[in-house]
Amino acid sequence: WEIDHRSFCVHRQVRERLKKDVAQMKTQDPNFRPGLVVLQVGDRDDSNLYISMKLKAAAEIGINATHLRLPKTATEDEVLHSIMEVNENSAIHGLIVQLPLDSIHKIDTEKVTNIVAPEKDVDGLTCINAGKLSRGDLGDCFIPCTPNGCMELIRQTGVSVAGKRAVVIGRSKIVGAPMHDLLLWNHATVTTCHSKTADLAAEVGRADILVVGIGKAEMVKGDWVKKGAVVIDCGINHIPDETRPSGKRVVGDVHYSSVKEQAGFITPVPGGVGPMTVAMLMQNTVLSAKRFLESHQPGKWSITYTKLILQKPVPSDIVISRSCVPKPIDRLATEVGLLSDEVELYGKTKAKVQLDIISRLRAQPDGKYVVVTGITPTPLGEGKSTTTIGLVQALGAHMKLNVFACVRQPSQGPTFGIKGGAAGGGYSQVIPMEEFNLHLTGDIHAITAANNLVAAAIDARLFHEATQTDKALYNRLVPLSGGQRTFSPIQINRLKRLGIEKTDPTTLTEEEITRFARLDMDPDSITWHRVIDTNDRFLRKITIGQSPTEKGHTREAQFSITVASEIMAVLALTSSLKDMRQRLAKMVVATSRSGQPITTEDLGVSGALTVLMRDAIKPNLMQTLEGTPVFVHAGPFANIAHGNSSVLADKIALKLVGPEGFVVTEAGFGADIGMEKFFNIKCRYSGLRPHVVVLVATVRALKMHGGGPTVSILYNSCIKKLQLLCKGCSNMRKQVENARHFGVPVVVAVNAFKTDTESELDLICTLAKEVGAFDAVRCSHWAEGGAGAVALGQAVQRASEAPSDFKFLYDVELPIADKIRIIAQKIYGADDIELLPDAQHKVELYTKQGFGNLPICMAKTHLSLSHEADKKGVPTGFVLPIRDIRASVGAGFLYPLVGTMPTIPGLPTRPCFYDIDLDPETEQVNGLF
Repeated sequence: WEIDHRSFCVHRQVRERLKKDVAQMKTQDPNFRPGLVVLQVGDRDDSNLYISMKLKAAAEIGINATHLRLPKTATEDEVLHSIMEVNENSAIHGLIVQLPLDSIHKIDTEKVTNIVAPEKDVDGLTCINAGKLSRGDLGDCFIPCTPNGCMELIRQTGVSVAGKRAVVIGRSKIVGAPMHDLLLWNHATVTTCHSKTADLAAEVGRADILVVGIGKAEMVKGDWVKKGAVVIDCGINHIPDETRPSGKRVVGDVHYSSVKEQAGFITPVPGGVGPMTVAMLMQNTVLSAKRFLESHQPGKWSITYTKLILQKPVPSDIVISRSCVPKPIDRLATEVGLLSDEVELYGKTKAKVQLDIISRLRAQPDGKYVVVTGITPTPLGEGKSTTTIGLVQALGAHMKLNVFACVRQPSQGPTFGIKGGAAGGGYSQVIPMEEFNLHLTGDIHAITAANNLVAAAIDARLFHEATQTDKALYNRLVPLSGGQRTFSPIQINRLKRLGIEKTDPTTLTEEEITRFARLDMDPDSITWHRVIDTNDRFLRKITIGQSPTEKGHTREAQFSITVASEIMAVLALTSSLKDMRQRLAKMVVATSRSGQPITTEDLGVSGALTVLMRDAIKPNLMQTLEGTPVFVHAGPFANIAHGNSSVLADKIALKLVGPEGFVVTEAGFGADIGMEKFFNIKCRYSGLRPHVVVLVATVRALKMHGGGPTVSILYNSCIKKLQLLCKGCSNMRKQVENARHFGVPVVVAVNAFKTDTESELDLICTLAKEVGAFDAVRCSHWAEGGAGAVALGQAVQRASEAPSDFKFLYDVELPIADKIRIIAQKIYGADDIELLPDAQHKVELYTKQGFGNLPICMAKTHLSLSHEADKKGVPTGFVLPIRDIRASVGAGFLYPLVGTMPTIPGLPTRPCFYDIDLDPETEQVNGLF
């Protein structure tokens, strides 16, 4: 009896089942589709026929199949490179190398076959898959398609394989050898025959199941075959046939007409095994896609944590950092659900993450969003960074929840200046500390280069406009090339903004040439500073252009530290590469003499800035001491900018952790500054809504706010007066109130020091809850790592489930002065604001220029709720003076200046660099905090 119609029915049934499987996968992820690549070398007609069959079957099922054809001139290296590219492509789940490789060069087929990633080897031909099949690991490998199709046909006969005597003729790696293993592990007694087998007919005659794949036309005769045997013919041979138009016909390895009389079941050629081979290929591809989808479910992490070995007394930060061996960063990336082609490794401990992941995960729900802020701090800070890291270590390593920390990249200025490193501290750190605090992946250097390119463009343009006529200037801006002048795309954009709808440089009128060529910047209006990532007080005011070559065109200028650059704020607030390009183009660097804003797009430099920033936009992946993931990305100033890490890092992390996971980020300075900007600026642009505010408080800071001495490095905290503490808790009350203005639950984290008493810590927790905190807990994460913040983690988890009603503090459409007044009155407690003359002028100018609807980013001292740093606690009865207002139009905010704001620190008498050195033997950095 012939299996022909059964073969047809079976492979149709398989295809229908696979179509349903693909549809089911799309319900899990609407953007997902199984991907298959068929790689071919050359252009053989038979290969083209087989490939067309595979592509047709794939399209019918819903598989996204691609035919990757390399020319006959392709070398082995080119073939291997193409395969490795497919291996790294997470959108491809199956890869077929079509054999033979029809190249004019010698190519090692075995080498090519084995470079295919085993998890994408849907042909089942790699040594890994063949080895697993040979060992019987059928559920953990891909079975070659022809043997798998043969087994499916055997099952359809209803004949049980177990206990039967099976004979396989042929021992090829594609059919014979895997067929032997497959029958064996389905409990048949198997004999493999080949060209050296003695008395082949006798061996065949004992077979209950016969599979033939020897490549010899009609070799097996009817009188060889046992009566009632199942015969599977895998052969494809061409023999002469004058009755056919082609002069030949296709036959198998079995003499069909004679064997049919003996066999219980037999497959014809063509039409038997061939369609089943294609069906099994599709089945393997869908299986591979299923495995991929199951192993890459967002929020489904398989993460290992690093166990801390705590020491008493607690060693220095650098000693602790070095005592812990970080996981390889590619392993951590895999653990948290990142794909290999979404990660760019920068050594063993840090990596960048591609923005493509946002598209892959866009349909997935976000996790819980937590911002860590603090009371008004002492000059030493109250441990927000340490608390952020301690909290994520608690949530992850101890509470077994998916969690990401998202923190700012520190400037190198403080690292070599007075503050030292900024990776957290004690047993709650980002590691390796040296990598974190120094160059990391070069983002800050990219910002330095981009910023200073703008500065160079400004002064070069001033010089050239001052020394050339309109016509000469125009001819140099639009130079002749090949006898023609052509506008660049960025110049076309400028023409459109000027209302000049022309693209031919020869058609502009003299008036249009003047408008196009001259920016006519007012030198006194230039707001763009050069930057350097070093503390250097002597760059606060400089004179540029003193060389004789600049022909006397000098002007006063100044430097800022790199993290004060608007480009850093743009990086922190951007949502995509396209958005960054637009923001960089909108940055205003000066005003023309006619009062028009001059942008980087007008200077023609915005495209180049985007090129310089193309890698910096990708978040940096690192880890904590306990092996939880950290995104380190962007580090804008917290006074003249918004002081928060990047929107992109937060968005990616929220997708990766899944709906039950947590993303914990930190806002710079106290809640009146960093948290207010986090809500009103960062959340406004990101569209994200936070679930919990963690407010960090310390006994020493609250005593200071209660009238105790100002805290310094020599501070002795043994002031045991509870009345000072109780009075100082007014600052905590105000900051809790500030957080609640935004409708988000507040958990107070009391960062405990060894000198704090139980009664002091209990008092803070009690008063915090009395003034409206959802909860208040003491923490010892500096000394104990995540274990010391478990209570905080539990409180945050409960608070994240509490009702919240997030809202912004003000409507951006309000007048500029009204927005400033709302912040001053509601957040700082001021009676009113006073706009000094420069500020009043800027209100009028920015409103006229169309920037009046931007959010407000207050530049104020972080050491007091008021504008006077020595006013502690909760100052009242003051009017907030606004000295000036500046615009970061590209970043998307106006920043009023309350007092004088130095934007580049100086070095102290004894900077930190005195202690920093490199051991030439071990290459270890010493003295870094």
